[in-house]
Formats: sequence, C-alpha cells, structure tokens
Amino acid sequence: MENEALQTIDIRRILALAPIIDEYSIGTDFIMGEVSGIKVEKSEAILSMLKYPVRFDGHIIFFLKKGHFSIDLNLNTYELKPQSLLVCVPGNIIKLSSYDEDHIADAELYFVLCSQEFMNGIRFDFNKIFQETLSLWKNPCITLGEEDMALAEDFFKLGRRVVLGKQQNKKEILGALVTSFTYATLDVWTRQINESKKAENSSSARINQLFERFMALVTEYHNSQRGMAFYAEKLCLTPKYLSKLVKQASGRSAPAWIDSFVILEAKNMLKYSDKSIKEIVYDLHFPNQSVFYKFFKAHTGMTPSEYRKG
Repeated sequence: MENEALQTIDIRRILALAPIIDEYSIGTDFIMGEVSGIKVEKSEAILSMLKYPVRFDGHIIFFLKKGHFSIDLNLNTYELKPQSLLVCVPGNIIKLSSYDEDHIADAELYFVLCSQEFMNGIRFDFNKIFQETLSLWKNPCITLGEEDMALAEDFFKLGRRVVLGKQQNKKEILGALVTSFTYATLDVWTRQINESKKAENSSSARINQLFERFMALVTEYHNSQRGMAFYAEKLCLTPKYLSKLVKQASGRSAPAWIDSFVILEAKNMLKYSDKSIKEIVYDLHFPNQSVFYKFFKAHTGMTPSEYRKG
C-alpha cells in the first residue's frame, strides 16, 4: 500500500515504549483506560503518544463524559465535548491537537484500543459498518444522549471488570461486549448522519461525496502522487473541476490538502523513524534533498534536520 510510510503505532509498540499497568491490557490485543483524577498517570502515556500524528493499526474508541479535547483525524479537527463519542479505524491518521496537562485531571475521558486481530476474531465486520455504512471520513464523532452515555459507561465498567477478573476466556467476553456496544450505538450514529444528510440538497451531497473520495485517494497515494491530474483521472474529472469541487466542499484547495498529508507524513517519519533524510526523500518520491528541504521549510518554517532535533 502507498500509505505505509507514515509511522504506524500498534498496541505492541505502545506497551514497549510506555509500559502500562497490566490491569488495563490483555496482551497486545486490547487496552482500555480512563483519564480522570488520579488515573491520569496510568493512561496519560497513551495520550502523550498521540501528540504527534500517527496511524494506529487497530481501532480506537473515545468517549468523553466531562471536559474538552480536540482530536485531529485525517487532518480534520473534531472537538470532543461532554457526551462525545469518536471512533478511529485502521488507516486513519490521528493526532491529539490540544493537550494541556493542567486540565486533563479535570476531564473524564474513556478510551478503548483494539488490535485488528482482536476485531477480526469476533465475527463482526467493523470496517464495513463504520467505513462504508456510516462514512467515518466525515462522521467519526457523534454526541450521545444521557441514556446512551450511561449505557456506554456501563459497557466500559463491565469491560474493566472482565479485564480485572479471573475468567479464562477474557478476549471472547470482551469481543462480545464490543459487538454489543457497537450495535447499541449504531442506531444513534445512523440517525444523526441521516439528519445531517437531510439538511443537504442533492448538489451539495454530490460535492461532499466527491470530496470524500478525493480525501480517501489522497490518504492512499500522497506519498507518490502530488499532481492534480492523477486524482482527477481517478475520479473521471478534469483537474480544474476537481479543484473547484474540493474548494467548495472544504474551503481549502486540493493541492493544500495533498501538501498537508505529505508534511504530516514527513513529520511522522522524522519523529518516529530512524531513516535518514535521504531515505525519507526517496520514500516520499521527491526528486532530491534540496527540493524536499525547500518544500518542508516552506510549510513548517524549519528544515527537516531542525524539526528532527527539536
């Protein structure tokens, strides 16, 4: 896949870089945590890793009971307010855009991390429901009602009891809980998306659909393809018309979106990999280091070397 250059973080790597108390994890398949009060120290390690853009190789579920967080998902910022639920699926680029240690202790944030192997083993097509039916590209975050939020808390508490318990088949029990929780929130998600779609006329719905397809293509091919002609051909449009639609849908130009993904990729590789700048230039298909240096400095205000040292 073209998008593999961005540093991928999985549960195994999280545990290796920031060991977490065993009671919150089951092997390298499942981690659950709560960020509130005295529990901050245990789970803060996971959140601190999301201060920089990464692609998590698995599924992440956040739900916020109290406080405020901002999360960037595929370069879009989502404000998590009380009773927000956000889902990140494999392939998404995630970054915690606001991270203030002073206010974390006052928040109540719950999160669950599941490996792809864990999700594949529970006979539930998570990707199909959340990526195809619910189109998480534009709808990864919803607001739960009081009853739904209480139910989400109950699921979390029950899951924690299982993790702390002595059952021999914990993974199977947790898999059933994740499945049940998904079905319990599915109608809420679908209802909110349908209400949003009703507010759109057919023309804007078409534009938004093309924008979603454009963003999916950019996510997959930005390492090697930065020209508008490539994406326009994929969408059977002219480059000029595609640029117009993207600008209309997002308020941002298509080249700006592509460049943002490339910069995100470059920052991630400089931060998390041991690759030389020459290797990064090759992976990102720049003609030479000079072109890459100019591109990076124009977008960040610093050279790749300065960014890596910082």
